[in-house]
Amino acid sequence: MKIDREFWQKPQNLLLSMTFVMSFLFATWQVLLNNFVIERAGFTGVEIGILQSLREVPGFLAFTAVFVLFVLREQTFALLSVATLGIGVALTGLFPSATGLYLTTVLMSIGFHYFETMNKSLTLQWVDKSTSPHFLGRALSVKAVASLSAYGIIFVAMEWAGVDYLWVYLLAGVAGLAAIAVVTIGFPRFNPAVEQHKKLIFRGRYWLYYALVFMSGARRQIFVVFAGFLMVEKFGYSVGQISALFIFNYVFNFLFAAKIGRFIGVIGERRALLLEYSALIVIFLSYAFVTNATVAAGLYVVDHLFYAFAIAITTYFQKIADKADIAATASVSFTINHIAAVVIPALLGILWVTSPGAVFLTGACFAVISLILSLNIPSRPEPGNEVLVGHVRSALAQKA
Repeated sequence: MKIDREFWQKPQNLLLSMTFVMSFLFATWQVLLNNFVIERAGFTGVEIGILQSLREVPGFLAFTAVFVLFVLREQTFALLSVATLGIGVALTGLFPSATGLYLTTVLMSIGFHYFETMNKSLTLQWVDKSTSPHFLGRALSVKAVASLSAYGIIFVAMEWAGVDYLWVYLLAGVAGLAAIAVVTIGFPRFNPAVEQHKKLIFRGRYWLYYALVFMSGARRQIFVVFAGFLMVEKFGYSVGQISALFIFNYVFNFLFAAKIGRFIGVIGERRALLLEYSALIVIFLSYAFVTNATVAAGLYVVDHLFYAFAIAITTYFQKIADKADIAATASVSFTINHIAAVVIPALLGILWVTSPGAVFLTGACFAVISLILSLNIPSRPEPGNEVLVGHVRSALAQKA
């Protein structure tokens, strides 16, 4: 009982608990999506591109989260966001049409993106700089466990028991709502260490962070939207095969994400991001010309493995940021991340119809730009030493 009481008194455990529920819900929605929209709604690359662009609109509007903080505490806002995600997932299977899927996707996405915004802000406030890479790695491991749970249940339910999409979505959503209710009741309210600004903040000295976040959003869409779609449309992967592929990915995250976080803490953000983007250039070029289903699956797995290295962007910001800027900057950064995300899926969905390979060549270009930006990160970033080239003095930054 003593251990139980201690668990409920730690804000880090609240973060990990909310992350688990969110990841379980989103993994259910994501792993079923490509098969569901093709089999039940007759989607092509155009419709899936539109859906994914709509999914990113709430992320683009994440800057509005800072205004919600006038009414809600960050902790309360995060919990309500996970509940909204659960409702969206529960409703997805009930509306197997383009319009229905667009609407339920936006609802689900509102919860997902506002939670991610609040979770990032609370993590950077509640977790010390010296341990944040390892904690963020632990959070990825928790996401992996939650996703593995979802994929395993889906694999058994749909491949062995023949459960319909409708019931999988509905039961997962209800289970998520029940779980977040337990989390809400179990944890007390935790006070922020520093009162956060409740206004939009865009500081000139954070410009490299903004640029890295923007390119990360562009690169992420290639993987999230089109890599999985490639598996289903070109190579005919079933729900069970996609689930098995996801399971393999998340087993790796479970085993190694925390270690990768600790590794980033040792080698620094600059080297970690240079390693990630160098690998992604090769991966995207390979995607563009792959003709073998097994090789494509291998690329998908390796691509996913490098996701953990994106921790370095967050810890880079934590090292250069003022404490009071964190919540407002988290909101702004999610909007910046989703500027490209709103536009790219729809545009590349049209390109996909004529040339899937060109979509991945575009991804390789994004990775090259990110690599160049990463070269500008100092080996020891801190306030006043945010970049190697293009430094904006603090006096100017306050006016930015």
